[in-house]
Amino acid sequence: MHRGWGLNMRKKILLLGSGELGKEFVIAAKRLGQYVVAVDSYDNAPAMQVADEREVIPMLDGKELDRVVAKHGPDLIVPEIEAIRTERCYEYEKQGIQVIPSARAVNFTMNRKAIRDLAAKDLKVRTARYEYATSAEELEQAAGRMGLPCVVKPLMSSSGKGQSVVRTTDDIKKAWEYASTKGRGDYREAIVEEFINFHTEITLLTVTQRSGKTLFCPPLGHRQERGDYMESWMPVAISGKQLKEAQQVADKVTRALTGAGIWGVEFFLTEDDVYFSELSPRPHDTGMVTLAGTTNLSEFELHCRAVLGLPIPEITLERAGASAVILAHDESKSQPRYAGLEKALSFPKSDVRIFGKPVTRVHRRMGVALAYDKPDADVSQLRKKAKEIADCVRVN
Repeated sequence: MHRGWGLNMRKKILLLGSGELGKEFVIAAKRLGQYVVAVDSYDNAPAMQVADEREVIPMLDGKELDRVVAKHGPDLIVPEIEAIRTERCYEYEKQGIQVIPSARAVNFTMNRKAIRDLAAKDLKVRTARYEYATSAEELEQAAGRMGLPCVVKPLMSSSGKGQSVVRTTDDIKKAWEYASTKGRGDYREAIVEEFINFHTEITLLTVTQRSGKTLFCPPLGHRQERGDYMESWMPVAISGKQLKEAQQVADKVTRALTGAGIWGVEFFLTEDDVYFSELSPRPHDTGMVTLAGTTNLSEFELHCRAVLGLPIPEITLERAGASAVILAHDESKSQPRYAGLEKALSFPKSDVRIFGKPVTRVHRRMGVALAYDKPDADVSQLRKKAKEIADCVRVN
């Protein structure tokens, strides 16, 4: 008998953050017989709709987080968002609770300063040149040294919120206000980055295991607007040399952070070089393309297996696929209604996932359209098809 096969594999998982990525993780966990408590700052969040229990707390309130942990006594804590009191995770590990992927990883990746300095200064990984700013004046000085255009991001945010490109000096004040007000948490500091003239931005989904080698999904391409994910596709065109370099960097950074789970490691590709951009120690929004069956296991199934210590024999490309987000265009406090699903679902080799968010706001992601075909299919046509499907759905 394999070691561990005779043990009770039913774990209690405390999920911190209950958005659409958390929802898919809960579904994967329930399929493997797990018990999940979903936590977020608002009720009826997507993951709460499929979890066993729910808790609504201010996510940056350390005392409330401690209370929920003590109340439920979880075996595992799985953060889905950055905006939590990540420093408390060290104490939870001391209590014998497994933090995913680790307290060290969660703390290093919760803000861009820690992870960028680790990558660029400690691990000597190639990144864009960068500086930090704590005011509009400091941002202006940093932009002057960096050169225009440059990119400004909050130290802590998700899905590109608060990110902008400064093209002229007139953009600096607006960029500072956007970064300092739209970031998550209580940080009023921004990172100012050199603008990399890249031709493709990719995510390399990387799976680290408790026992077993690090595995990589086929790299996927993605496109952003307003710093937010709009579409992704798999596979993406990349040279063998650049893929090998990206895998080496991803392996190096994840080993330094420690822990088991899936990581969304982002890179910029130029004609000759690979630049490390960012890293998330959890399923990545661009990885929703795996819901189209592009790989033998979706990123959520991979994450679930890795955190539970279950075997992942291999990751294989099964289909070419593309995803395109379905956005809300208005703000509403009432339960959203969706029109156009009949038309959207009439496309062959496609699917639509509605996230189930209880309210809308402008540009909020409310669902995703998926298109797929055989592994050697024309990805550009799949991208076009996914966008066409997404455009069919109207959120009212």
